Amino acid sequence: MFVKEALAQHAPPATFSDFEGMFQGIVASLLSLAGIVFFVMLVFGGFKYILSGGNPDAAAGARRTLTYAIFGLVLVASAYLILVIIQEITGAPVTDFTI
Repeated sequence: MFVKEALAQHAPPATFSDFEGMFQGIVASLLSLAGIVFFVMLVFGGFKYILSGGNPDAAAGARRTLTYAIFGLVLVASAYLILVIIQEITGAPVTDFTI
């Protein structure tokens, strides 16, 4: 019964313009995920540093975690900044995905 009803309601076929919204959603989700991962790694590195208890190896590992978290955030931000600079210089909308 449900299968017949589902088959009776035909959705229009997908087009290339449908990929615009999907791609923009994926990019926005990935940028949000990068921000969440940065925050979690920052908190995790802070806890590792606090709980190192004066152990130089543990403190060094915590500093590495904090350094990698900050480096990752700088990498993501600089990649977006490069795209914005290219867009400003050339006028090409490189931050907008359109087909």
